[in-house]
Amino acid sequence: MVDGEQTFVIVGGGLAGAKAAETLRSEGFTGRVILIGDERDHPYERPPLSKGYLQGKDSRESVFVHEPAWYAQADVELHLGQSVVAVDRAARSVRLGDGTVLHYDKLLLATGAEPRRLDIPGTGLAGVHHLRRLAHADRLRQVLAGLGRENGRLVVAGAGWIGLEVAAAARGYGAEVTVVEPEPTALHHVLGPELGQFFTDLHTEHGVTFHFGARLTEITGQDGMVLAVQTDDGEEHPAHDVLAAIGAAPRTALAEAAGLTLADRADGGGIAVDAALRTSDPDIYAAGDVAAVDHPLLGGRIRVEHWANALNGGPAAARSMLGREVSYDRVPYFYSDQYDVGMEYSGWAPPGSYDQIVLRGDAGKREFIAFWLADGRVLAGMNVNVWDVTGPVQELIRSGDRIDPEALADPSVPLTELTGRDSG
Repeated sequence: MVDGEQTFVIVGGGLAGAKAAETLRSEGFTGRVILIGDERDHPYERPPLSKGYLQGKDSRESVFVHEPAWYAQADVELHLGQSVVAVDRAARSVRLGDGTVLHYDKLLLATGAEPRRLDIPGTGLAGVHHLRRLAHADRLRQVLAGLGRENGRLVVAGAGWIGLEVAAAARGYGAEVTVVEPEPTALHHVLGPELGQFFTDLHTEHGVTFHFGARLTEITGQDGMVLAVQTDDGEEHPAHDVLAAIGAAPRTALAEAAGLTLADRADGGGIAVDAALRTSDPDIYAAGDVAAVDHPLLGGRIRVEHWANALNGGPAAARSMLGREVSYDRVPYFYSDQYDVGMEYSGWAPPGSYDQIVLRGDAGKREFIAFWLADGRVLAGMNVNVWDVTGPVQELIRSGDRIDPEALADPSVPLTELTGRDSG
């Protein structure tokens, strides 16, 4: 079948889906491209929702992947504000919520993830928030500005990246912030105790109050408004608004109903795909937050919820749909901006995978690179207020070489000279 007679359908109106559509056209595909998103907004990027846009520094228009006119110019058919309710693999079709049935020759699932919900009394109060969608950020931006004007109090459940970025934004507006976290430091599961403490100290210096070793058990209110939160150690924290930032779950319901193979939930769940981003159905692909990739570099199945994975995964899936040779082996990457600290993280070092952390630079001055190692091999690196090192850091990870920890910690030894050495 020639390209012009084929129909490629993309389910998911985020960055992965939009970049996949762009890549199909840039690679010369002349068939029908249909992009379906369950939000009414055009596809947008998520990092600004907890960073520049939430802080009031960036405009709403700046978050969109393409100008709205681009889709018509590229002949990409948009179905916005529409959910796909079923995939019929035998008929190779999808059914929308309004009953529309669309045929596909190839299908890309880029359905993303959804915020985990607090399962406690009081979550229906007006001042309880999540942050995943642009509409959430629209509302939360107004809320934070109001809290700042009125000396209001925000309680954040969860000291992960989203929770901390919102805490920093709230402090920028002048709001009082308390973060409740069951672990002993911020980012404990992501960075470990050493670097988790670094971010704890950063926020504490900027006036954030932490309550570690506790979970929310109830949100109390009156007349539909939040008044306070209760924690499982008997404490009460006054609050005007609450943000639930306790992680996200991959949106796999559509794939599961269609009988596609899913990854083990213990490993983060998601739709299981091979290195070419193909699912268990040869005509269906998955990319972005929902895809659990059999990663050729890291030697296992991983699911990554970061911006770069959507940015790169969408195009990779598009090329694979076109029959190109694809092996998706990108080093996971993400970044964060909090107060005067900017960081970039490359690699994959989940808890229990590393046996050593090496610091290069001055953590006291907040200018350093942290490396996570296992058996002398670099699994991940995080540069904090040190720039233009992502390439060399990722090369250390890719090399698989054993690296001399003393040389790794020495800023006078260029990172580019560390690979290929025999550290014994």
